[in-house]
Amino acid sequence: MYETNLNLFVLAPAVPGCVCGNRRKPRSSPLRLVISGLFMRAAVAALSMLAFTGGAGAHTGGMTGFATITISDRLVRYNLTLSDIPPGPLADQMHLGQSGIAPDYRPLITAISEKIQMTGDGAACAATEGRIVPPTATSVSLTGTVDFACPGEIRKLTIRDNMSETLGPSQHTLAAIVWSGGSQQFAFGSDARETTVEVAQPAQASRGAGSFFPLGIEHILTGYDHLLFLLALMLRGGGLLSLLKIITAFTIAHSITLALAALDVIVLPSALVESVIALSIAYVALENLLPRYAASRRWAVSFLFGLVHGFGFSSVLREIGLPKENLLLSLLNFNLGVEVGQLTVVLLVVPVLMRLRSRPWEPRVVATISGVIFAVGLVLFVERAFFGG
Repeated sequence: MYETNLNLFVLAPAVPGCVCGNRRKPRSSPLRLVISGLFMRAAVAALSMLAFTGGAGAHTGGMTGFATITISDRLVRYNLTLSDIPPGPLADQMHLGQSGIAPDYRPLITAISEKIQMTGDGAACAATEGRIVPPTATSVSLTGTVDFACPGEIRKLTIRDNMSETLGPSQHTLAAIVWSGGSQQFAFGSDARETTVEVAQPAQASRGAGSFFPLGIEHILTGYDHLLFLLALMLRGGGLLSLLKIITAFTIAHSITLALAALDVIVLPSALVESVIALSIAYVALENLLPRYAASRRWAVSFLFGLVHGFGFSSVLREIGLPKENLLLSLLNFNLGVEVGQLTVVLLVVPVLMRLRSRPWEPRVVATISGVIFAVGLVLFVERAFFGG
């Protein structure tokens, strides 16, 4: 009866996976999921109260809690709001109604951690953090939140709710289960303790090997930090032969680490990679501002930092995952897409640089552009290294 009624409350539309440029997430951001979860919880609570008021004959007595269960990658956040705690062991542990003793709401976190069981793809998820939002002068409800960490990325989640063992057999919890790409509602109770949701992965399921080629092009053309690095390299890259060495070194280097990272042979922390990429931009721009550095050795700088940029290129592949079928072909297509995008940029920039070098004011233009790039690279480095940007 509960589940049938709740099926009317499909409030959160599916959010299609987004495969975007550099550092854009292929799924909804945690902030967006939290906002969606809060909206779902509030809406389900309001509509459910109306439903129960209108159908009082169907269920009499008992108490109702409202839960938001948010699934994101390997994490499940369980958020339970109760308007009342019935007399019993939990109320005693909280010191509710005991004269002269301040209530302690932390036992609710313990109860959630013990009575709520999450199983992702057959493996148990462990309860981790927990926090309480106690009642206030303007709100009589009590909210407990517990995070469950699963061993791997969740595709199929089984939720078992045994809270009725603590709150009494008449306890029912109306739950809104939310993930990037969909939502589902379920009413837990002593007679309905378990449900399973399939967390769709549309971006991976439908992506063939050929689709990785345009993805590679998009990744390089929208990756502003990679483009700034390339521009800084070419500004004082010398003649055509020197530029060819620089671009070839960068291509070989990032192709090596892209393959190693995408195949999980070598994996570096993304924060470290992004910080060093920003540092590479600032370093090469600084070289441009110091004339004593010769362009003849710039290919070595290009190769060294190209190794780091390859780990950056791999980030989108690690986000969406390479398909097991045609894995090497998908990786090759993505790398070819990156090279085509990179070549497009080079073909557009090099003729402009060649014409610029015949002008007397070329040193001032190069110094000005390099100064701007240096400032951007430095700001990016500080933001990523010290503030997690």
